[in-house]
Amino acid sequence: MANIKLNYLYRDGCNYKNHHSIIFANPNDINIAELLDKIYSQLIDGTWFYTEQWNLPDLKQGEFDPEIDPSWHEFESIDYTNEQPTTSQTLEQFLANVTIP
Repeated sequence: MANIKLNYLYRDGCNYKNHHSIIFANPNDINIAELLDKIYSQLIDGTWFYTEQWNLPDLKQGEFDPEIDPSWHEFESIDYTNEQPTTSQTLEQFLANVTIP
C-alpha cells in the first residue's frame, strides 16, 4: 500500500513560487483516481484552493500585499509514494476538509 503525496505551491503577485509537499498515510488504500476526482471537483477554476480550508500549511513568505498577492494556493499534483508520512492528519481527515468556500 503506497502513501499519497500532495504537491502544491504559492505564487505571489511577482510570480515568485514556493513549492511544498505533504505525504499522507494511506492505510485504506484509497485510489488516486478517486482522490483526483474529489480534489478537482473542489478547486476554484480547476486550479486554486485556500490552505486554511484544507488544513494545509500556508506557503506565503515575506510581506503579503493584498493589492497584488493572491490569497489562494495552486494545486500541482498527487502521486503514490513510498516516502514516510509528513503529517499526522489522515487522508480521510484531509478529504473531509476539501471544500469550496
